[in-house]
Amino acid sequence: MIWPCARRAMPIIPELAQGYSLRTYHEGDVAPYIELLRRAGFSNWDAAKAQAVLDTVHANGLFFVIHDATQTLVATAAAQNKARQFHPAGGELGWVAADPQHRGKGLGYAVCAAATRRLIEAGHPTLYLLTDDFRLPAIRVYLRLGWIPFLYTAEMEERWRAVCFGLGIEFADLDVTTSPAGL
Repeated sequence: MIWPCARRAMPIIPELAQGYSLRTYHEGDVAPYIELLRRAGFSNWDAAKAQAVLDTVHANGLFFVIHDATQTLVATAAAQNKARQFHPAGGELGWVAADPQHRGKGLGYAVCAAATRRLIEAGHPTLYLLTDDFRLPAIRVYLRLGWIPFLYTAEMEERWRAVCFGLGIEFADLDVTTSPAGL
């Protein structure tokens, strides 16, 4: 998915549900970050994977939602400086995750909005994200924020039609693009 050039306006970061706060990475967050990614289903996360994110994340670009009562990290998203084939100077919205015990409170939306804003501030000519077709709750968040499908190969339209079916939305109602720069 890409953030269209026509939508370079900053996404609004919503107010968080009571009992939660948004902040960026602090020294000492590596172990809790790994634990959060594991709770979210990324079972093979370790210190090396966390360091790979830290090596590519923009300053103040690794976001967390904190459960205030326990000071536990419960959602995350990263604004990364990562070149890819279609995005040689691209910024990536990466490693979005939420603790299953805290889902359904808009926390993923908040961290994704914050990371998207950070990518826009960084001035990348293209912004993108990678996801799996089965991550329907995350895709719903991305679409609500304003990210659009990037149909970069012939089979992408059929894949997006299947995703739309899973989300209960019409493919024809989506903005899509075949350009890495967006609409």
